[in-house]
Amino acid sequence: MLARLRHAALRQRLLRTARRDRRTLRRLARQHPGLEIDPTASSSLAVARFQLGEGARLKIGPGVVSERTPDALRFLLEPGADVEIGPGTWLRTDLGPVVIAVFEGATLRMGPECFLNGAHLSCKTRMTLGRRAWVGPGARVFDADQHDFDSEHPERREPVTIGDHAWVASDVTVLRGVTIGAHAVIGCRSVVTHDVPDHRVAVGAPAQLRGQVGDRSQTP
Repeated sequence: MLARLRHAALRQRLLRTARRDRRTLRRLARQHPGLEIDPTASSSLAVARFQLGEGARLKIGPGVVSERTPDALRFLLEPGADVEIGPGTWLRTDLGPVVIAVFEGATLRMGPECFLNGAHLSCKTRMTLGRRAWVGPGARVFDADQHDFDSEHPERREPVTIGDHAWVASDVTVLRGVTIGAHAVIGCRSVVTHDVPDHRVAVGAPAQLRGQVGDRSQTP
C-alpha cells in the first residue's frame, strides 16, 4: 500500500513538472519568433539553452527527446541561421553536453532519428546528418577552420555531410569538406580529413580506410 502511494505521489510530481515545462516551452516560443517545437517533442527541452539571433530559425520535430539536464543541451544560433532537428532524434545529455552552434546564415539539417550523444556540432556554412546518423560522446563536427590561419590565409568553409545510418564514434573530430557515406563507421578518436565511402570503416589520425561495414539500418 505504501509503495503504491509513493508511486502515485511520484507520478503526480512528474506530471506537474511536465506541465510546468510545457508552459516554459510556450513562453520560449513567444520570446523567440523563429523557434518551433512540435507538441510531441520532449517537455525536457524546457531546460535547454536557446540563444537565437535575429531572423534565426530552429524547428524541432515530432518525438525529439532529451534528458532533463539543465543547460546541458545548447542551441546557439546566430542571425539568419536555419536549423531543423528531424523527427525522433535523441539529443542525449547524460554523458556530456550537446552543443549545436550555427553561425550567421548557415544551415543545419538533422535526421530523422539521429542520435547526438554528448557531441558538438559547429556549422558555419552547411551541415547535414542523415537518417539515424549517430555521433558519439566527445565527438566534434566542424564545417570550417574556425579562424583565419594568418593575414594571407582566411578561414575556409566547406559543407559536411554524415550519411544515413553512419556511426561517428566517441572523441572523433570531423573536419570541413568531409562526406561520410551511408552505413560508414568512424573509429574512436579518429580525425576525419577526407571523404569516407559508403559501408567503410575508417580509423586513425588522419582516418584511413580499414574495412567494410554491412547494412546498419536495423542496428538497435
